[in-house]
Amino acid sequence: MTAENPAPTTAKAGARGELMLRILSAAVLAPLAVFTAYLGGWPFVVFWTIAACGIMWEWRKIVAQPTDMFGVVGEFTIALAGACALLGLGASILPFIGLGAVVVAIGARTNPLRLWVAAGVLYAGSLLFACVLLRDDPSHGFVAMIFLFGVVWATDICGYFVGRFVGGPKLWPRVSPKKTWSGAIGGAVGAVVVALAIARYAHLTNSLAIVRLALLLSAVSQAGDLFESAFKRRFGVKDAGHVIPGHGGIMDRLDGFLAAAVAAVVIGIMRGGFAAPARGLLVW
Repeated sequence: MTAENPAPTTAKAGARGELMLRILSAAVLAPLAVFTAYLGGWPFVVFWTIAACGIMWEWRKIVAQPTDMFGVVGEFTIALAGACALLGLGASILPFIGLGAVVVAIGARTNPLRLWVAAGVLYAGSLLFACVLLRDDPSHGFVAMIFLFGVVWATDICGYFVGRFVGGPKLWPRVSPKKTWSGAIGGAVGAVVVALAIARYAHLTNSLAIVRLALLLSAVSQAGDLFESAFKRRFGVKDAGHVIPGHGGIMDRLDGFLAAAVAAVVIGIMRGGFAAPARGLLVW
């Protein structure tokens, strides 16, 4: 037999090409994210304001027309929230975003999807709020961001490769048919290893608390990924966009990080208040 079915070979070549694109995109975006986190200040705020506006754009493109007036109002609200952060008013982002969501929901009352559009303002704005508030902590802000990056990236990378090579039962096949339980567990283990390494470097002494925190944030990150998959499936969309080669849209790249960042800032505020949420997150 000289001719064999080319479909498996083509599929493998396509998978390798997609993986290479993912690696190349990450090689550009990950150092940029770390560098802006290191700088803090206006470069960091601008970076995450652009990311949040991009998420809002993709969200309203999925649920409504991109030129919908009140969708534009939502995006403008996020841009103004970023301006507030530049003025050192990071804690004011949350009520500002909430007000913007209410304005969108009320003003777009003739749009049957107005609540979805308003939810997008909260969804995208929460990313900006969480990142700005954590980084603004003068004592542990940078470490908190690195910790978040490490946990989420390790969850994604280890989950991808473990799920790919081990396989097994699907995590939630109706929503995300490629994700497996083995990948979820592998991602959580990878997150713990990276979190402990960062904790050692940053002289965070309570290893048991760090392990628990890493497991929680890894689980939340994976739940955020599943939420975005369910959201896209609800509206019959495969990718949120095509901005990032190999990943799709900004939402596709930041869904898990967004969820983990929000969980992290909530924990941090509960333990350290608005003045020191990063310390509240990391110091136990």
